[in-house]
Amino acid sequence: MPMLEFKGKQHIYAHHLTVPYRPLVPDAGRSLNAGGDAVDDNLIIHGDNLHGLKALLPRYAGRVKCIYIDPPYNNGNTDWIYNDNVNSPLMQEWLRQNSPVDREDLERHDKWLCMMWPRLHLLKELLSDDGAIFISINYNEQHHLRMLLDEIFGEQNLIADFPWQSRLSVSNDIDISVQHEQVLAYAKNRRQSNRRLRRANADRWYTEPGFAALPKPLEPEGFSNPDGDPRGPWRLDPFDAPHVSDSLTYAIVNPETGEEHWPPEGRQWRMLEQNYRQLADDGRIVFGRSGTARPQLKAFYYERRPFGQTRTSWWPGQEYGTTADGTRALMDIFGGATPFDYPKPVSLITHILQMATRADDLILDSFAGSGTTAHAVLALNQEDGGNRKFILVECEDYADSITAERVRRVIGGVPGARDQALRDGLGGSFTYCTLGPPIDVETMLTGEHLPAYSELAAYLLHTSSGIAVGAETLAAQNDDGLFYEDDRARYYLLYRPDIPWLQSNEGMLNGERAQRISAARAAGKRAIVFGPGKYIGQRALTDLGITFAQLPYEMHQPVR
Repeated sequence: MPMLEFKGKQHIYAHHLTVPYRPLVPDAGRSLNAGGDAVDDNLIIHGDNLHGLKALLPRYAGRVKCIYIDPPYNNGNTDWIYNDNVNSPLMQEWLRQNSPVDREDLERHDKWLCMMWPRLHLLKELLSDDGAIFISINYNEQHHLRMLLDEIFGEQNLIADFPWQSRLSVSNDIDISVQHEQVLAYAKNRRQSNRRLRRANADRWYTEPGFAALPKPLEPEGFSNPDGDPRGPWRLDPFDAPHVSDSLTYAIVNPETGEEHWPPEGRQWRMLEQNYRQLADDGRIVFGRSGTARPQLKAFYYERRPFGQTRTSWWPGQEYGTTADGTRALMDIFGGATPFDYPKPVSLITHILQMATRADDLILDSFAGSGTTAHAVLALNQEDGGNRKFILVECEDYADSITAERVRRVIGGVPGARDQALRDGLGGSFTYCTLGPPIDVETMLTGEHLPAYSELAAYLLHTSSGIAVGAETLAAQNDDGLFYEDDRARYYLLYRPDIPWLQSNEGMLNGERAQRISAARAAGKRAIVFGPGKYIGQRALTDLGITFAQLPYEMHQPVR
C-alpha cells in the first residue's frame, strides 16, 4: 500500500503513546446534571483534544460506536495553530520559525498532517470493533486525509466518501462555485461494521424501545413477513450468480433434508463459503418456502430500501441541511447574530447517527465547535426514545460560552425557536470537565502532583493491560491494595498521595504481604502489584505468581 510521507512524520509517529495522561476534573458549576452522578453522563471536556482523548482511554477505550469530527479545513485563514508538545528539538525549531499556519506557509499541509496523525490514532483506540468514524473535510486536505486514514485504519475499512451539498446558493463572482464538502467514513473493522450499518434502520423500527409507538413502514410490494421476523419484511433472492469461480463453487447442504446443492452449470454462488456460513447462522439462507428447494437468500426490505430509499453516497442539502441551516439554528438558540461561522446542521449529524448508531450507543466529537453533535444526539433520543450518550472535546475558550451553553439551552428549551421540540426543550444532562495535572514520572518524583488513588489505578490498569473501566469504580478493597480482578489476574496498588508514606516501610511490598497476595489468588491467576518499592526479590515473587512494577518508573510496563 502506498504510504503518505510528510515533514515531521518521523517525530510524531509514536507521539500519541507519549502524551501524558491527565484525569478528567468535573466542574459542577458548569455542568447540568442536577447534582447527579457523573458516571456514564454525557461529557463536555474543555482542553486540548489530544490530551482529552488520552484522558478518555482508561474508561472508554473500545466503547465508542460512532465518532464524528469536523477538524480545521486548513484553508490558509490562520484558523488553527499547531502547538503539540512533540519532544523533538528539530520539530520545535521548525514550528517556532513557521507559526502561525497561514496561506503563505508552504508547509501548512505537513503541519496539518502532524496535528491529525496522533489524534486519529487515539480515536481509533476509543472506537469499538464494530464502530465507524465520520470526518468532514473539503478539497484542501481531503486527498491527504484519505491516505492518512488508509494508513491508520486500513484501506479495506473505507466505508465511503460522501459528498455533502453544504450550500445551495451559487457564487457568480468566481470561476467555479464550490457547493459541496466531503464526509469520509471508515470502519474500525469493516466486516463487523457492515452488519451494524445495514441493520441500523431495521433495528430502530422493529426492535428498539421507543419505536413501538411509531408507525412501522408498510410492507412494500414483493416483500412480506409471514414468519414475523423482527428484522421486517423480506423476500427470497437467488443465491447463485453468473460466471464460474472455483472459490465460489462449493457444496451447500440442506440441514433439514441432507440434500447437497451445487451451483447450476455456468453459475457460481454469490459469496465465499465463510460468508455463506455467517448468513446461514443468522437464518438468512432459506431452501424455498417449502424447505426443500434450492438455497435462496432471505433479503430484507431494510437492506434494499431503508426508510423508503436505498442510501446513496450523495447527500443533497435539501434533505440533509446546509451550513445556512446550521447558522439559522444557532441564531434561534442564541438569539440574533450567530457566534460561529459555517456550523454543521443538526440534520446532517442526525443522518450519520441514524446510519451508524443504535439506541444505547456512545458518540464522540473531539472537535466539538458549536456543539451540533450533542444537539443531534439529544434530538434523536427524543425522537426515538433512545439513550445515546455524547462526549464532546473542545480546546477553545468558547467551550463553556458557546459549546456547553448551546447544549444547556437545547436541553432546557429555547423560547421563540422555530422548532416546537426545541422550544419545549430536548431534555438530558451533561457533566462539564477540565483536564487535571498530568500523571507522569517527573511530577510524581518531585511530589509536585500526586494523583488520587482511583485516578492512578485507572491509568495503570489501562496502560498495563488495556482494560478500560474508569476511575470512579476503582478503590483499594483491602490493606494489600487489591483494586481490580478479572478472569486472568488480580491487580494491586500500594499507594497514597503522600510522599512520607510512599517513602516509608508501610508502602513497600515485603515478604509477609507477598505471601498474603499469593495465597489470595486462584490457581493459575497472576497477581500484578504496583508500588513504590519491594523488600523481596523478583525470583521469589515469580515463584509466588506475582509481577511487581515499581512506581513511578514502571507505570507503562505491559504486564500481560
